[in-house]
Amino acid sequence: MSANVSVAPGLLSDTVDSRVVFVGGKGGVGKTSVSSALAYGRMLEGKRVLLVSTDPAHNLGHLWDAKLGDGVTRLAQADGDTTNRRQANADRGDGGLIDGVEIDPHDVVDQHFNAVYKQMLRMLPERLHGPAKKHLDSARKAPGSYEAAILERIAENVQLGLAEYDVVIFDTAPTGHTLHLLTLPDQLFTWTEQLLKSRQRSTQYTGVLGSIVTGKNVEDTSDHDAQLRRTLIRRQEKLGALRDAMESDAGFIVVTLAEPMPVAESLDLLDQLADLKMRVASVVVNRRSPVDAGPFLAHKHDLEEVQIKRLEGEVGRIPVHQLPLLQEPPQGVDGIAAIVDSMTEA
Repeated sequence: MSANVSVAPGLLSDTVDSRVVFVGGKGGVGKTSVSSALAYGRMLEGKRVLLVSTDPAHNLGHLWDAKLGDGVTRLAQADGDTTNRRQANADRGDGGLIDGVEIDPHDVVDQHFNAVYKQMLRMLPERLHGPAKKHLDSARKAPGSYEAAILERIAENVQLGLAEYDVVIFDTAPTGHTLHLLTLPDQLFTWTEQLLKSRQRSTQYTGVLGSIVTGKNVEDTSDHDAQLRRTLIRRQEKLGALRDAMESDAGFIVVTLAEPMPVAESLDLLDQLADLKMRVASVVVNRRSPVDAGPFLAHKHDLEEVQIKRLEGEVGRIPVHQLPLLQEPPQGVDGIAAIVDSMTEA
């Protein structure tokens, strides 16, 4: 069955039941623009939106003309100025807002390992501080360390978004990195659960051994063990909440261009998301060439049509939306508003 091709206003309704939205795709297809436009549209509906970038390219701050970091920064609010600028959408309601976060991978890894080092200093005797530091310095470069640190910040932002916002939208890194991250919550949750069970068995063993040697039931209630258990439990709770959100509250929007390579990568991404049982809300074909702006763009439009038909034939019942090529690259709040206008006019 061919795809249900609809105009772009449906893009907002595709995610109305998703409190967590991941926007992903090949690098350079416009994920940041689409995720920002989605956030802006939800704001105009009166929603409180947390917009989070996991892309190390820092495009989110550049697009919004804002200095973003790991903390929350207010990007827009549906106040009188916004309503006046977008009077056509006033009937959608106001009172919404957008807060932005730009996760810096290098800072996150540094913060993660510095926190681990401080905890190790409290737990280990002084003679082991030097070797522990060397071990952690080596671990910073170990496979998986970067992903684990980033995933923890994603989990924390999901918790924040579900607690204090109506929806959290993730502007993700290019396809391969994002797919790898999406496979980790369940794996790390299970690993942490096994580690907690190992600690529990170790504690029980210590108690039994103590009763044999001393005749008393000895329980390992040291501060060090209690701190470790609390850390593992907090991590497990965060990963569990992220896993649950991905299974029940999340939707994925795939952004692509009507060109052979992006379409091929998008189809592969859709297959892998299906394997992960991740719900795909829609596919967005971005920067669609016009037919009435000269022969060059008209010819390009015809070539794009071939790729769109290919996409439609493969995606089944997933909605496909098309966003037009804008005359100028979007920049700042007005540029993002122009994308939302193009959704309405599509």
